[in-house]
Amino acid sequence: MKKLRTFLLLCLGLILAACGQPEPIQAPPPPVVQIPHTAVGHYCGMYLFEHQGPKGQILLREREAPLWFTTIREVFAYTMLPEESKAIAATYVQDMAQRDQDGQFPEQAWIPAQDAWYLIYSRYTGGMGTIDALPFSQEQAAKDFQQQHGGQLVRFADMPENYIFGAVALP
Repeated sequence: MKKLRTFLLLCLGLILAACGQPEPIQAPPPPVVQIPHTAVGHYCGMYLFEHQGPKGQILLREREAPLWFTTIREVFAYTMLPEESKAIAATYVQDMAQRDQDGQFPEQAWIPAQDAWYLIYSRYTGGMGTIDALPFSQEQAAKDFQQQHGGQLVRFADMPENYIFGAVALP
C-alpha cells in the first residue's frame, strides 16, 4: 500500500509539473510562394493574376490552402471583421520594394504582414485600380516611395480602421 501511495504521489507530481509548462511556440507556416493561376480573391472572387499591385494571403490552422486577397486592405478587413476565423496561423503580403519594372513580384517577395511598413493615403493606385495599403519590408524603402507618391506610414497594429472600411478616394 505504501508503494502504491508513493507511486501515485509521484505520478501526481509529474502531472502537476507538466501543467505549469507552457506549450512550445510553433513557427508560423511559410507562405505559398507561387500564386496558383486559379487563385481568386477571398472577397471579390476575381482571379489574382488579373490585377496589379501587392497581394496577400492568410493561412488558417483549420485549412490547407491559403485565403488569397487581391488587395492589402482586404487582408486587414479579414483580420478586423469579427465574423471571420481568428485561427490565423500566418499572414503574408508582397513587399512593394521587390517588384520589377513591369510591376510583377518575385516569389521571394512575401513578407510577414505584422512586420511590414504600410504606406496609406498615397497617390499610387494599388490592386484592382483602387488605393491600397502598400507594404514594405524596410522603413527606408517605404519612406523613399512616400517621397514620390505622398501618403502616411503606419505599422500593422496601427492601421486605421476607417482607412480599411471607409470610402477612401484617390488623392
